[in-house]
Order: sequence, then C-alpha cells, then structure tokens
Amino acid sequence: MTDDEVVADLRRRVDDLLIRHDPATTDRLDFMRARFDAGLAWVHYPEGLGGLGLPRAMQSVVDEPLAKASAPDNDPRRIGIGLGMAAPTILMFGTEEQKKRFLRPLWTGEEVWCQLFSEPGAGSDLAALSTRAVRDGDSWVVNGQKVWTSVAHKARWAILVARSDPEQPKHAGLTYFVCDMTDPGVEVRPLRQITGEAEFNEVFLTDVRIPDENRLGNVGDGWRVAMGTLMNERVAIGGGAAPRESGMIGVVADTWRKHPEVRTPAAHDRLLSLWVEAEVARLTGTRLRQKLASGEPGPEGSAMKLMFARLAQQLSSLELELLGEDGLRYSDWTMVRPEIVEFTGRDAGYRYLRAKGNSIEGGTSEVLRNIIAERVLGLPPEHRDDKDVPWKDLPR
Repeated sequence: MTDDEVVADLRRRVDDLLIRHDPATTDRLDFMRARFDAGLAWVHYPEGLGGLGLPRAMQSVVDEPLAKASAPDNDPRRIGIGLGMAAPTILMFGTEEQKKRFLRPLWTGEEVWCQLFSEPGAGSDLAALSTRAVRDGDSWVVNGQKVWTSVAHKARWAILVARSDPEQPKHAGLTYFVCDMTDPGVEVRPLRQITGEAEFNEVFLTDVRIPDENRLGNVGDGWRVAMGTLMNERVAIGGGAAPRESGMIGVVADTWRKHPEVRTPAAHDRLLSLWVEAEVARLTGTRLRQKLASGEPGPEGSAMKLMFARLAQQLSSLELELLGEDGLRYSDWTMVRPEIVEFTGRDAGYRYLRAKGNSIEGGTSEVLRNIIAERVLGLPPEHRDDKDVPWKDLPR
C-alpha cells in the first residue's frame, strides 16, 4: 500500500475502535486491551503483538485522533521502563511464547517492570557484575544484590543480568533473565537519595529460582542482550519528543521572565546559550526518532542522553542562581517512594539536587563519552587489559 492508503486504513481502524469501545463508557483497562488487540498500541510492532508491522512514524496517525476523542492512555511515564527497555528487548530476543505472555500486560500497564542491572561493585562497569545464576535442572538459582532500581517496590517483573559462568571473561559469562519480583527470595529495600525521597531501591536476591523458560537469549549471551536494552534506555531518557521550550529550559526561561531583578548581561548570555543548546538537542532528538523509524537505536542515543544530563544540570544550576535565596528553599523533604520523577512540577531546590543523578542513570557520562568516541567518531578504544581474563581471576 502507498503511504496515503496506510494512513486511510489506520484512520478506519481507529474509528472502528472508538465505535466499538466508546471511551466515555468503556472501562479504561478494557479500552487499552482492545486497542492492543486492534494493533494500535505500537504500530511498528508485529501483528498480534499490539502492532501492524508499519513504520514507527505512523504512530501519530493513531495517537492524535485518540487523544481528541479523550481516549485513555497507558500512563507511559509510570511504565517507562517496561515500554522503553523491557518491551524492545523482549521483541528482539524473546521467544514467541515470551512475547505473547509479556507484551500485552506490559503495554496496558497491568504489569510494571524494573531493571536489575547495576550492582554496588559494578556500576559503570556493568560487565563486572557478580550476581550469580547457577543452572539447576529446568531452572536457575540466583543470588546477589542489585542497586539503583527504579520502581522495584511497584514492579511485578524485572529484566535481570547475572553471571552464569565465572570461568569466562567478564563480557562472555553473562545470561539475561526475566525475574518475577513476587517470588520468594526477592527483597526490595528503599534507597534514600539526596532529595529525601526513595525513588530508587536496593534489591537482594537470595536463592531465587527462575525457570529457564524466562531466559532471554542464549546462555552466555547476556551482554549482547543487555546492550540492546541499554541502547533503548538511552533513547528513552534523552530522545523523547518535546515541543519548543519544554522541560527544564521552559522552567528557567519562565523564571527569567517573572524576575526582572535578576536580569544581568552575564545571566542573559548564559540563558541564551543554554536555550540554543536545548533547541539543538530537541531537533537532534527529532532526527534520532526519524532514524529509529527505519531500524534499531544505535550509539547516537548515547549522545542524546549525554546532552540531556549536562543540560539538566546546567539549567538547574542557573535557575538556583537566578532565584537567589529563594532557590535554596526545599519545601518537600519527605520520605516517599514515588513511581514517577516529576521535574517541572517541583521547586528549584528539588530540581537542582535531582539533576545530579542524570549523569549516572542510564549509563554514566564518562562511559557514554567512550561509546561516542569509539562508535560514532571512530577513535581508537582505550586499552583494556581485562577483556580476555576469566572473571573469577579479576581483582575485586
């Protein structure tokens, strides 16, 4: 079909969905399930898995009329890890049974997902992780500790990387699993941050049994699967669609307009410079999404995530300076465990503190610079003397 025919067909499908399941009278979850079954969840996914096998760019043909009809969405910010990380990994590496089991309740928001990657002794060097998975018949017994796990206290499922063969070099002896967070031996503890909240968690795994049917990819192929996850994560963090002057730059620009007393030439130059960088980042994100429409994310997502982190920190710092003593006020120092991180709806003190974590989550800025240098710019890699050494022989 031509593009015009595809658009016309999508519009007919949307109209049919709205006629059969009027958003005003249909239960929210029933509507979401019907939308998934109609192939209108993510149109670039295969038929039968919430999509129609169409280009990703066609999604707006579905989203816009549904929004006008006040149709419910799947609260994407609440289930962002599932949508941005677990789903593309399952689609790429999962069996047909795994795709059919996990993707529908993931997209509808019935099942929340978290990510069990980082460890206290293996943060930036993910391949050095020590959580062990030992084969025992048709299942695996997992022991270890994970850290910085968002929404683990709400999650039903987790994507998990563990070491299945300590005799292999660190990148080769890993295997990737789907872990049921309700299973015996899974313990979630809040991890309080500088903001006062416990947005993250520590997760302790003690003799947790994972059936082999919940393995994603081949045994020992966990590093390749994990890299697929991380490429998608960096796009999800730094490459989202946004209108002009949205997010942090919008907040700081609004502060500038409301406080003429802080307008100095130096502050004006800083704001203009950051505004231009934010606009460049926004337009680069648009180009990145166009590239995604024709394939899987590449190392360019690392550049977007790196830019996002730097801009958030510089903008939150400028905002604090513009507000003077008012910027030091932090009105909500309470121990809560949020599901969603809300930057723009909080005060300047929160934004300044929370932005410090942007250069760590989703891959540290230092690691991302190495990825950009090697995979985008083609520079020679740094010398690594541990790539071919068995993990068990590495100093820890």
